[in-house]
Amino acid sequence: MLESFPRAMAALRLMLLACLLGPALASATTVRLLTSLGVIDVVLYDAAAPASVANFLAYVQGGSYDGTFIHRKVPGFVVQGGGYTWNGGSVAHIPTQAPIVLEYGADRPNVRGSIAMARSSGLNTATSEWFVNLVDNTTTLGPTNGGGYAVFGHVTTPGLRVIDTIAEKPTVNAGPFPTLPLLTPLVGNTVQRENLIFVQGARVLPAATNDADRVFQLMEAVFAEVLKPDGTETSQTSDPFYLRYYPASGSYLGVADGMVYYLVPAISDRVTSFLPVAELMPLVMAWGY
Repeated sequence: MLESFPRAMAALRLMLLACLLGPALASATTVRLLTSLGVIDVVLYDAAAPASVANFLAYVQGGSYDGTFIHRKVPGFVVQGGGYTWNGGSVAHIPTQAPIVLEYGADRPNVRGSIAMARSSGLNTATSEWFVNLVDNTTTLGPTNGGGYAVFGHVTTPGLRVIDTIAEKPTVNAGPFPTLPLLTPLVGNTVQRENLIFVQGARVLPAATNDADRVFQLMEAVFAEVLKPDGTETSQTSDPFYLRYYPASGSYLGVADGMVYYLVPAISDRVTSFLPVAELMPLVMAWGY
């Protein structure tokens, strides 16, 4: 794991060179979906789509999305989830709350990376299911399509890479799921649990209180396989470090004197320097953290 970080530093430096520094995003609620293929962070439009956001958060905070699988992938269109669980080969739709009012807004178009509520042909029929736009579907999913589809947030750049990975997976026609994306190839003609792409957990990220928190959130998304953020991580101050510990990987991220550090005590007592916080902040802001 330690060896992967120097390569990561070089890659991030190239990203920073290509990144245009923009204004910091206003504080917004961010939900983290832990999936079979990595972290998908979703920045919610709390003020612009309050009913859709409140609905989505109710499912998140109630644990309803934990253990659901991505059940639809249409290349050049959308990736969809938030509906179904798998229990010993039995598929069931998660319990749903009352349908919500359609909050379509032209100021929130269905552009690439946006997340929207799925619904039937009826206007006010959205419940738990959501989809992420793989391309600009502004016209396709606009008001001429039965009133439009309500965008309520967007996926950050690292999460969009996970979405794109899902989009590259093969699909199978599996009964009610004609475009079911597969994590692994089928053995025979029967879909098994190991073939599915799961949302293993969903949670609201704590609000970042400083630049170090924002850097940690970015690195958790980019290096999810190494750090294994699962909601049990804790932050503390141990002079001169501000630290975040990841129990699932036994690793630490830390910031001291403006520099980001990485440590895995069980592997080595060597503290690896990463990048200065000041160098990372343009990427943090541009990528949605």
